[in-house]
Order: sequence, then C-alpha cells, then structure tokens
Amino acid sequence: MASVSLYRKYRSQSFGDLVGQDHVMRTLQNALRQGKTSHAYLFTGPRGTGKTSTARLLAKALNCENGPTPEPCNTCETCRSITEGSCIDVVEMDAASESGVDEVREQIVATAEYRPMVARFKVYIIDEVHDLSPKAFDALLKTIEEPPEHLVFILATTEFTKVPATIRSRCQKYEFHRANLTNLVSRLEHVVREEGAEVAPAALTAIARMADGGYRDALTLLEQVMVAADGPVGVDDVYAQLGLVREQTVDDLLRALKRTDSPRILSILDEVAAGGRDPVALVESMMHRLADLTRAAYEINGDVRDVSREAEMHATAAELGQEFLLKTRAELADAHRSIRDVSLPRLWLESVLLRPERKAEPVRAAVPEHPASAPRVDRAEPRPSSPAAASPPGDGFWDAVSADLGRMSKTLGMKLIGSRAELTDSEVVVQLDKQQVWDYLQRMPQAQAAVVKAVHERLGKPMPVRFVVVKTGSGAAPNEAVELPLEGQVLEQTARSILTPTAIGNAEPGE
Repeated sequence: MASVSLYRKYRSQSFGDLVGQDHVMRTLQNALRQGKTSHAYLFTGPRGTGKTSTARLLAKALNCENGPTPEPCNTCETCRSITEGSCIDVVEMDAASESGVDEVREQIVATAEYRPMVARFKVYIIDEVHDLSPKAFDALLKTIEEPPEHLVFILATTEFTKVPATIRSRCQKYEFHRANLTNLVSRLEHVVREEGAEVAPAALTAIARMADGGYRDALTLLEQVMVAADGPVGVDDVYAQLGLVREQTVDDLLRALKRTDSPRILSILDEVAAGGRDPVALVESMMHRLADLTRAAYEINGDVRDVSREAEMHATAAELGQEFLLKTRAELADAHRSIRDVSLPRLWLESVLLRPERKAEPVRAAVPEHPASAPRVDRAEPRPSSPAAASPPGDGFWDAVSADLGRMSKTLGMKLIGSRAELTDSEVVVQLDKQQVWDYLQRMPQAQAAVVKAVHERLGKPMPVRFVVVKTGSGAAPNEAVELPLEGQVLEQTARSILTPTAIGNAEPGE
C-alpha cells in the first residue's frame, strides 16, 4: 500500500492549524460564530495556499454535530467522514476534468433540491472552477443565485479573472496569499519534528525559497529530499536533488562578473555544467540569490532567521554593491525570458555574461558597435560639461558623437555611417563619405545644428565645425566645407527642434 504524501498527511484539520491565512480564518470563524454564513463562497489565490483545505474545514464547521461551530471537533462521525472524503453530503468536483454542462446538471442541478441525507448542509466544493465551460456556468448560475437553504457552494480557483462576473457577484470572495518564508520554514520544521527526520536549517530555508509561497510545493520538495538522502539532510542534498546551484558558486560567479574576470566566469560556467546543472537552473539560482542579496543590501531582513547567514549575506551584498545588484538583476530577468527560446542555451548564456559592455561600462553608451541602430534615449540624459569629462579625441570621440545622434534620429545616424572626424587645435572637421550626405546637410539646417551641438557637448566647449566630403581614389580632393550660418542661441534652438522624429527623419519625401 502506497504511503500518504506529506502534503496530504499534514493537511490542516482545524482553523487553528491553518497557517498564513489569518484574514480568511478570522472572517469565516466570526461568520460561523454569529450564524451569518453565506450560501456561496469563492476562494481564490495561488496554488498550494490552502483553498481546498479551507473548503473542507468550512464544510466540517457547518456540519459538525456541535455546530455550526467556529472550530470543528474532528471527532464526531460527520467530521471524520469529511476528513476521510467519504461524507455523502459533501461533494467535491474537479472542474479541470468535469467541466461540461452535463456533469454540472447531473451532479449539482439535478440533486440540489434534495435535502442532505446525514449532514446539516449539502456542500458542493468545485476545485479549479474557472475550467468550467460557458454552458456549465450558465447551468450553475440559477442554482447559485437562489439555492435551497440546505445548500452551500464553495468554489476554488487560481484564476479569478476567468470566473464569469455573474458567478463572482453571487459569492463571498476570500483571497488566499502566498506564504512568507518565515511561515513556510515554521511549517517545515513542524513536519520534520513529527516525522523524526533531521534536516539542516539552511536546507529548510532553501526548500521554502524554492516553494515560492506554496505550502503544498514546500512539503512535496521536502518529501523528495528526505527520500533521496541516506541520513541527515544538508543544504547540498537540497541543491543536488532539486537541480539548483549552490549559493557559494553563485556568489563566486557574481564576484567574477563584478571584476569582469572572463577566465573565471568561463571556469565557473564549466564547473556548473560539469555538475549537471543546465543554464536555466543557473539563471534561476542567480535570481534567487540576487533577491536575497538585494534585501540584505537595503537592510530588509524580515524573513532571515539564521544570524550567521544574515551576516554573510550583508558582507557579500556590501562587496558587490547596490548598483551592481540591481543592474545584474535586471539583466538576468531579461535573460530568463529569453533563455528557454534559444537552441544553444549554454553558449547563449556565456555570451550574455561575457558581452563587451560589461568590461567598459563607463563608455558603453559612447562606443556602441552599431551606432546607427542604437536605441533612442531621453535627451535630458546628463552630458559631459567640461573637457575633463568629455570623450577623448580620435575615432572614439566621433563614435560617441555618432551614437548620440543615432539615438536622437535614426535617419541622421544612418547617414553618418562611414563618416569620420578630425580634431585640431582650432576646429573639428567632419569628413563625410558620400556627396548625398553633404547635400542633405546643406538642405537640413536642423541636422547641421544637431551635429554641432553633439560635438560641443562631447568636447565640453564650443568649437568651429566644418563638414567636407572625402573622395576616394587617386588625386581626390575634399569638397568645399558646408558653411553653418547658425551660432549661439539660434544653434541651440534649432538643435532642439530635431528632437521629434519628423524633424529629420521625415523632413524630405523619399528619404
């Protein structure tokens, strides 16, 4: 005979045993105490938070021989039969498998008028009620709206918005919340004591964190780890059994990312792969660890009960820094959305963690690989205000200017591809590679002004700017410079006019 799963064995059998849903427990008990119960309830919330268990508790409280009572006795015949699932007057339906109109008519509508055989109320518990078909909801509506006085409906769903408004409006809604880490660890400790097992506190914390607020998920994971371990369960057993990456390994990887130590990053990724962990598991482990470190960095420690672990997290968070933690979390969130859709996830993840922008973060926006396709940014972004803060002369200087212009106007950025700039003591000479671009700038004073303004901002000082066309081939000579009749305030106003896409990109038909 198969053993009973932990989540079934330790299902809450009284309201006092219902952990983490005090708001639900208090309201239901007050209603039972005052005799003001409803004919229809709608329990909504994430999976594994106690919706079905509470539905059975409410059925017992309504039908207990001492009731209706705010706390079922669990000893009378009715309470025991409901606990065992054998009470003929408490009917449970799984809408995921019995979603048709025929099932609803047969099991509910056709039998609703008959009084209960042994209990005080006939209770219908419909789990995953959102899976009922539209016609099944229609068949159920009239009975829920005006049920006989002996009938109680308890509907449970993880997707509240899929329940028709006509049904929702006829039910009392109770919203179940995810458990916090403290409540989950407390529940796991209780189960471990009852089972006589030996599980390290860090292992329980890791299991609770992986359960993501679900009591049932936490107990299922605990049972899996306890079965796999030959003796006392440590945190390494949890990582091995659940396919996670150890926190120490994740911390080492984060430090290597902080230092932009590419050899060390590749070495750690190889170690993780050799240990049988896939890239998705690594990304998820990093996201969990970064969440803990971020809370430690901001002194939010409500769910941490291990003092030594708390101190270690504070030290690691301080070493990495708040800015790095936030930036890396955002990057990994994007990576997590994409990694399941790539055909070579390991190589793709290496590319993400080793991309060149990480090594040159201060000049990442100034030296893009493809300036013309760079995303547009708010022009209120700070610019260098002094020569010391400006980009250095040379090719990198013009790349930075091109990137700034490409973010303002994709059209202008495209036209400047292939251009160069020479910086002398007295002027900046912009060398265009096409006659068409030279003609375009002659016709578009806004574009001229934008280039001059971007050059001045990168230099941190005003300086004359000339535009020439550099012809290739033997004996080629540059065209005459484009004269700019714009100076001072007029230049600034004209440059600002190109901040709208149409000012440059759509000024000329056919561009």
